[in-house]
Amino acid sequence: MQLRNYMEDLVWQRLDELLEANPKFCQCEQCRYDVASLALNSLPPQYVVTNQGEAYAKVKSLEQQFTVDVIAAIVNGIKIVSAKPHHGKA
Repeated sequence: MQLRNYMEDLVWQRLDELLEANPKFCQCEQCRYDVASLALNSLPPQYVVTNQGEAYAKVKSLEQQFTVDVIAAIVNGIKIVSAKPHHGKA
């Protein structure tokens, strides 16, 4: 068995899609992780252990409001990181 936060999968997937559409945003690893962590901290976790739990989380992720919340959290993270990026700092 493996415990994991399905929300992480969703955030990374949507983050990649949003960054492809926003080529002016820094694509470095530090900025990507900063955005993901900000987004995940503002979203409820979706922990799954079994295949049934993962299936439930996937169905929930198809709900329109759920998708909007994930995208909004990522966009907010992009705005924050764009204003004050941490890359290149020791």
